[in-house]
Amino acid sequence: MPNNPLDTELLDRAIIYAVRAHAGTERRGKGFPYIVHPLEAMEIVSTMTSDQELLAAAALHDVVEDTDVTLEQIRDEFGKRVADIVALESNNLEPELLGDDKWHARRQSALDRIAQASRDAKIVALGDKLSNMRAIARDFAVKGNALWDIFHTKNVKDYEWYYKGLAQSLKDLQDTFAYREFIQLIKQVFG
Repeated sequence: MPNNPLDTELLDRAIIYAVRAHAGTERRGKGFPYIVHPLEAMEIVSTMTSDQELLAAAALHDVVEDTDVTLEQIRDEFGKRVADIVALESNNLEPELLGDDKWHARRQSALDRIAQASRDAKIVALGDKLSNMRAIARDFAVKGNALWDIFHTKNVKDYEWYYKGLAQSLKDLQDTFAYREFIQLIKQVFG
């Protein structure tokens, strides 16, 4: 009796789309291709769900924020649900909050959006934020406080506020291993 193959057509297209959109870009200060981060976020999401749209949204979560791809293009190519989740993850959709002097306002807006989001959208957000927190924890173990020099905002207290705020906004996912890992890494880096 043959196994029914998993339908990954949407996810396959999303991965290819993300690879092309991020082609030639480097993860800030890391020396490796940017696409590694969205794929790690997608892998983290896969520990919480097999929903192909959520996995696709994780693969695509930075394309609107970090490339020339528009939200309308994501909606046309992958549907409203995927586009809505990508929008939640895109900090550049509020032009009034752009600029280095708006870092706190932009992060507060993200915290508020995530706190009000559906569980599905929070799953994708956690995939992204846990991937970021893993990188921070690895780099902090090597560089200590010099790590913060690669970021726009240099004050470790700003990042502590933001990541602890994320933990609160994502608390609905406390039943997942990914959330527990996220909390452990926040404690490891920020005490």
